[in-house]
Amino acid sequence: MKAVETRALLAWMSVAAAAWAFVKLAGEVGEGETAALDRRLLLALRTPGHPADPIGPRWFEEAMRDLTALGGFTVVTLLVAVGVTALVLHRKRLQAAVFAAAVLLAQVSTELLKSFYDRARPDLVPHGSIVYSQSFPSGHSTVSAAAYLTLAMVISSLETRAATKLLAFAAAGAVVLLVGVSRVYLGVHWPTDVLAGWTLGAAWALAAWIALDSFARR
Repeated sequence: MKAVETRALLAWMSVAAAAWAFVKLAGEVGEGETAALDRRLLLALRTPGHPADPIGPRWFEEAMRDLTALGGFTVVTLLVAVGVTALVLHRKRLQAAVFAAAVLLAQVSTELLKSFYDRARPDLVPHGSIVYSQSFPSGHSTVSAAAYLTLAMVISSLETRAATKLLAFAAAGAVVLLVGVSRVYLGVHWPTDVLAGWTLGAAWALAAWIALDSFARR
């Protein structure tokens, strides 16, 4: 019992830490404390003296657009649809429900927070991708973190081999990282937008893990 209580406590502490980090970062952004760092990091991904030109060849820029789509609404919706269907077919309805709920809540929360903070998109460089909403937090970063990390958690909970568990989390982490970097590279988000999105998405993934673990113990 003590081991279970310790795991639950650590999980809740992790969620609280992620939430605190998001609020702290949002406060710093609101006060303009991160403006200089945001500008420096954004321009670091541009050709010196030519802010309209991202570093790297043209094929690399196109690859960044492909990677950013992994956190977009269409791809994530397909991911959730396929994942939920596969889990239901394998009679893992609880895992399917937790997975879908985590992604849905991440999407709703990021839209509400975008409206609340109302941060403008970067204006230093041309946007390399079409955008429709406010900048903070990054929706792609939030939803991709929630979706891919939760899916990795579900896979890990059903898998017995340590190597497969590690592969699931490594692949999820790589996708989340690349989606976030691509948003800054394409000039559609400030780096702190992405960092906040990662924090918020990770918090939802952790909450999903707590929910699944709690139901499983019952």
